[in-house]
Amino acid sequence: MDTVLQAFQIVATPQVLVVMLLSGLFGMFVGAVPGLTATMATALLVPITFFLPPVPAIAAIVTATAMAIVAGDIPGALLRIPGTPASAAYTDESYAMTRKGQGETALGIGLVFSCIGGLFGTAVLILAAPSLAEFAIKFSSFEYFWLVALGLSCAVFITSDAPLKGVITLFLGLLIGCVGLENPAAHPRFTFGSADLLGGVSLIPAMIGMFAISEILRFTLTTEQIGRFHQQIGSVFTGMGALLRKYPRQTLRGSMLGTAVGILPGAGADIAAWMSFAMSKKLSREPEKFGTGHPEGLVEAGAANNSALAGAWVPALVFGIPGDSITAIVIGVLYMKNMNPGPMIFMNNAPSVYAVFLVFIAANLLMLPLGWACIKASARMLRMPRNILMPIILLFCLVGAFAINNAVFDLWILVAFGLAAWVLEENGFPIAPAILGMLLGKMLEENFITSMIKSDGSWLAFVERPIAGALALFTLLLWAGSGWLAWRRRSNSITA
Repeated sequence: MDTVLQAFQIVATPQVLVVMLLSGLFGMFVGAVPGLTATMATALLVPITFFLPPVPAIAAIVTATAMAIVAGDIPGALLRIPGTPASAAYTDESYAMTRKGQGETALGIGLVFSCIGGLFGTAVLILAAPSLAEFAIKFSSFEYFWLVALGLSCAVFITSDAPLKGVITLFLGLLIGCVGLENPAAHPRFTFGSADLLGGVSLIPAMIGMFAISEILRFTLTTEQIGRFHQQIGSVFTGMGALLRKYPRQTLRGSMLGTAVGILPGAGADIAAWMSFAMSKKLSREPEKFGTGHPEGLVEAGAANNSALAGAWVPALVFGIPGDSITAIVIGVLYMKNMNPGPMIFMNNAPSVYAVFLVFIAANLLMLPLGWACIKASARMLRMPRNILMPIILLFCLVGAFAINNAVFDLWILVAFGLAAWVLEENGFPIAPAILGMLLGKMLEENFITSMIKSDGSWLAFVERPIAGALALFTLLLWAGSGWLAWRRRSNSITA
């Protein structure tokens, strides 16, 4: 109890509270600008942490990343441009709600259920960090191979109305992920002699192009969407209680899955959101409503992405193993502040660790007022005529894509992927699986090659370990079940 009181005294100081407020505003801005990610927000804050004591330094990072993930939902819902990769999984769904005049509901779901998921993940972090981290450390390349394969299966679930087209765009994404030197052999693949492609295709410019540029092209070539968004965004909290009562299982399921995925080193909020949205559609009683502006998937994925942030701190604190790219940076800050991660951190720096736990709770609660203010400010964009808004969006897309690597080549990626996505969507091919393939393709290949080297080429090793065998069985049953359902649906349509 004395340790908790000391932690309260550390957090309840003007310095910590002001740092959290300013970093929260910074995180909201970074997340709302397409192309700027939560990881980038963390990286930009590192130089500032040099001049701060340990707890305020960690508080700045925790608050900024939580706000960035939430703010990434705002351009996705309003403009069909995911602010962060974690928002890409359900951008089409939230945008469809806005087109139906339910923009405030979509934004409210992203805000409120992210807060709930974040608090759930924080509770798990506080209560079960050592034991959960001990389980997560047992994951080797064999388990990660099947986990990534399971994640790639999300492409079929998300596009269950057109599974073959979803698989085709998934393989296109996997093919694009093969470009460059980032492969186990470090051999240049599909670079065609271009030095700009040696580092691979940048995910963020490609993602902005596939969502934003394709939407701008669609607006340019048709007048259908002009004048649709005259409705002002109302109260984002209206109806959230009813949704929580309607979807309690989805909220809990998304929070649990997000925390579990976050605990696994190298996974993170991006994969958690994709898997959670796919699971929501697969287990829904109304799967036919997905894609038309249905809130169920947003509830589950919104809870998952922020709970994954807290989950990623479990292996980071207990073993010094990063749960995602954000905690990879955080571990360096912890060492710099003499809060060396590991099992002894709970004995050597107990007040500071509990202070970090309190910061997580405060950051998730601070998310509600700051998120509300950010949504109100962003919603003013809807009042602007679309023929003025679209060029401004294009300008932000160009700046965001260029800012990633300060490379003109990324602008060509932006345009090329925008054109390709427009052609695909005009022919009924979904683009979300392509993003998923680009995101997970490298991880799949690396874990496969590493596993084959470990096992000396034995395929049996992929199922010999208990956790790997269970994941393999679950993944294969999922594939078989999905194939059988697709065959049955096709047979029924033919007989009908």
